[in-house]
Amino acid sequence: MHQTTLLSVLGAATAVLGHPLKHNGHAGNATIKCPIVFDGRIKTASVLADFDSYSTSIFNPDYVKGGTLKWSEIIKFPNTGANARFDDADYKPFEVTLSDNSIFQTQKGFRRAGLQFQGDTNNDSPAATGIKTIHFSVKQDAQRPLNLTHEYLNVWHEAADYSANQFNFEVGTILGQTGLPKNTFKVLNRQNKQIWSTPVEKSDWQNFAITLDFNKNTLQVYYSKGDDPLKSVTQAVSNNNAGGGQYQIGLLKKPTGTSDVVNAGYQESKINEGQIYGSLFIEDSAGGCVSL
Repeated sequence: MHQTTLLSVLGAATAVLGHPLKHNGHAGNATIKCPIVFDGRIKTASVLADFDSYSTSIFNPDYVKGGTLKWSEIIKFPNTGANARFDDADYKPFEVTLSDNSIFQTQKGFRRAGLQFQGDTNNDSPAATGIKTIHFSVKQDAQRPLNLTHEYLNVWHEAADYSANQFNFEVGTILGQTGLPKNTFKVLNRQNKQIWSTPVEKSDWQNFAITLDFNKNTLQVYYSKGDDPLKSVTQAVSNNNAGGGQYQIGLLKKPTGTSDVVNAGYQESKINEGQIYGSLFIEDSAGGCVSL
């Protein structure tokens, strides 16, 4: 949304909902082997208030969220029992949540909370040139389940003119595509065509990596469960990656019962939903480098 500087998350031990954070059972054991462009992993010493300031957050503290909310009210630090694959003992998972107040600007059809890396500018971002791979792991929160009768965008890259997304990582019921199961994670290309999917796991970490070649206009998906190494699950398929823009990580919940999804439609009340994330980073994949 506007240019900012990438900074480290700092802070002391945190509390969640008034209770001390429980340490996870064990750390991930994978090593990042490629140069990191943006690191979205959260330090174990971070506190929720760190997300609210440019001086302490690795994300943009102003976007993309309900105007009455602070990120410290949206983010949670869950006890997942184990860290995600690329999160060693220095890092911890985080959860992006939705509520009835998750209305961005005048977009009353959506409920959304999307993190953007500081430094991931809408034009000329270092993560939108050459060959880049975004890594992220997700886990489900039984206390904040998603309503899969709706369509959710979890991770995506939106073009600078906001006219399209180069890719979407989604879950739930995709509007206009009734043949796709609702309980699968799906990778969609710029034309919103599914190129790969996998069932949603109730308890395991699910690890994903999406490589965008901005030179050759291709997209490739990698996947694993738990602490298993990532494996390629697609070839490098043709995809229009042009148009610059920014990554978002979190939740965008579309309404039902309308063709004007931005401004209208049905959203149930008393929403309390969340998606747990870990091992979030973007690496430079020049020369075919992908951390597995």
